[in-house]
Amino acid sequence: MRFAIVPAVLIAVSAAAQQSAPSAPQAGAEIKTAPTGPQFTQPGTATAAVALDLPAALALARNYNQQFMQAYLAAGLAREDRLQARAALFPTVTALSQYVYTQGNGTPSGVFVANDGVHIYNDQAIVHADLFSLAKRADYQRTIAAEAAARARQEIAARGLTAAVVQTYYNLITAQRHDVNARRSLSEAAAFLDLTQKQERGGEVARADVIKAKLQFQQRQRDVLDAQTNVLKAKMSLGVILFPDVSQQFSIRDDLRPDAPLPQLDEVHRLATTNNPDIRGAEANIKQSEASIASAKAAYYPTVAVDYFYGIDANVLDIRGPADRKNLGSVVQGTLTVPIWNWGATRSKIRQAGLQRRQAEYDLTFAQRGLQSNLNLLYLESQTARAQLESLRTSLDLSIESLRLTVLRYQAGEATALEVTDAQNTLNLARNAYDDGLARYRVALANLQVLTGGF
Repeated sequence: MRFAIVPAVLIAVSAAAQQSAPSAPQAGAEIKTAPTGPQFTQPGTATAAVALDLPAALALARNYNQQFMQAYLAAGLAREDRLQARAALFPTVTALSQYVYTQGNGTPSGVFVANDGVHIYNDQAIVHADLFSLAKRADYQRTIAAEAAARARQEIAARGLTAAVVQTYYNLITAQRHDVNARRSLSEAAAFLDLTQKQERGGEVARADVIKAKLQFQQRQRDVLDAQTNVLKAKMSLGVILFPDVSQQFSIRDDLRPDAPLPQLDEVHRLATTNNPDIRGAEANIKQSEASIASAKAAYYPTVAVDYFYGIDANVLDIRGPADRKNLGSVVQGTLTVPIWNWGATRSKIRQAGLQRRQAEYDLTFAQRGLQSNLNLLYLESQTARAQLESLRTSLDLSIESLRLTVLRYQAGEATALEVTDAQNTLNLARNAYDDGLARYRVALANLQVLTGGF
């Protein structure tokens, strides 16, 4: 019969179990791990650490992400196309300054009879305007729709980047919390090993208990090294997204909390349907295809253009020429262009634009169906993750109490070392499961925000 003695080390074990009730640092606390295991650094590249929260991380990611920058530049190019198409609708003013020298042959016009002199000077201001051009107006409408589609694709890229950053951000937080849990479990295993060694020296337990406690302690040491490695891997994965230099040191703010509100489904549906870039992009593609149809049909209609020339077209570069003739003057030229035959190219372009419109309509239908499906799935995921938090919290509390009672029973000789280590393993799993549940709920909520444009 073992003596029911409560040494100070047992009290420390029970106290450690009770103090471990929070599964990780409180929400809002800044996590800074200082691993004693593997570390990844590059010599000569040490930089000051940067403290980040999720909004700051998202802002940094947009500065260095290639896909987002490509979408941003594409939107800028579409904007310039629209400005150029709009400018083509207005009259243009150009200046012409020309000198033509013709080889002389003894006549006023020289060798080339089409020229009216050996020396010809042209200095003119030219105003050109298309009075009737359906093609240019349709092209302008097409560029407006193309810019809207490019802006939608830019937002799609931004939301996709947001989802990636959110997932990687909370992967790092989860890894850091697992590291904290592994250190707690290591402390509990060390306290139990010390307990078994003291009781072995007092003749209260067998050598097998010490061996079991030592195996548990060594396993916890390996768990700590694995947790530290996972932290470094998660940190590098996030750092690659946020910084141009992978050696940049940074810390992140832990905002995992179980009371984050879940919006009502009706509100989520309203926001998602009115502020979804996939839908906007598909609608803009339909408008763009309709403008392409109008532009193709415009080739059937004539165009009218007017040109106004003012300046000098004379053999002498002067306002007045020989015999005091006036050289400075103006001319107006009107041009009517009527399409007659182009071997069916116009009809082919119209059919091609019609096929593009059908494709855009299919894309819009697919985007609407995908939105409804993703919305329902993400909301269901958020509800499930939130509903499990209370159960995970209860399991964690029960695991803490189970370890405390098992240690007390072991002190009294009513439990085995195997039961203690099993209780420790259960508590470690419960801690990690609770943290994983918090991260799962936060990521699901963030994905809903991405879908509704909450970020």
